[in-house]
Amino acid sequence: MTPPYLKPGDKIGIVSTARKISREELQPAVECFQKEGFEIVFGKNLFKELNQFSGTDDERAEDFQWMMDNPEIKAILCARGGYGTVRIIDKLDFTTFIKNPKWICGFSDVTVLHSHIEKNFGIETIHSIMPVQLQKLGGESEAAKTLIKSLKGNVLSYRFPAHELNREGNAEGVLVGGNLSILYSLLGSVSDIDTAGKILFIEDIDEYLYHIDRIMMALKRAGKLDKLKGLVIGGMTDMKDNAVPFGKTAEEIILDSVKEFNYPVCFNFPVGHIDNNCAIYLGRKAELSVDESKSSLLF
Repeated sequence: MTPPYLKPGDKIGIVSTARKISREELQPAVECFQKEGFEIVFGKNLFKELNQFSGTDDERAEDFQWMMDNPEIKAILCARGGYGTVRIIDKLDFTTFIKNPKWICGFSDVTVLHSHIEKNFGIETIHSIMPVQLQKLGGESEAAKTLIKSLKGNVLSYRFPAHELNREGNAEGVLVGGNLSILYSLLGSVSDIDTAGKILFIEDIDEYLYHIDRIMMALKRAGKLDKLKGLVIGGMTDMKDNAVPFGKTAEEIILDSVKEFNYPVCFNFPVGHIDNNCAIYLGRKAELSVDESKSSLLF
């Protein structure tokens, strides 16, 4: 199911499902969306603090619930990632949201919401930058522009140079996924991702290489990799190694984990913990093409 696209004058809610944030950090994002003709509404608990969190679990859940249930709010932007969304997911009631869906936007820790919503309700969401990042990137960045385009319903398509580890082929299927470590943490839960017959997208940051291998082995043993239509890998950023090297890059680890399966694999997709973190629709059918010179993902 596709939520309604936004038009000028629509209200966009900003909440934090995880780490705390200040009003000053959000000001560039407010100005960006106001320039596009949207009205910004803050969650009432948005600027509260409890250690590293933006308020208590109940306060963060209350904000998100209010935004989902308020018919005037047409999209919800998660202010930032960090950690904490999994602590509130089971407190949320999606009854009204299912009847009147709206765009949920963010990435990294917000993968909890993307996976839960696609798996249980089949409603599309937007994997995108979050308001805190507009401090650095600005409203004219490609990442910001693609988020605006996705909210307005403009066509999203990406073409980029081939990677030496790519596995060529073509595939069509619903795109699912997000942050690799978060997907791993959801295994066996009600929010666990369904990958059968779908194109899986993954990205990650600041992980040890052996942990990437552990995650891929867990996904493989859980049956998440054998029935894919295709695999898309975004930024594998700031990976770490031990004093005794693991011996493979993150990309090589991922490719090795799917070596016996026959579907296209695409690396260096411009999404993830990178400046050029372009928006993509999760839960929507996409076409993946990987050849010797380029890769493309079209919605």
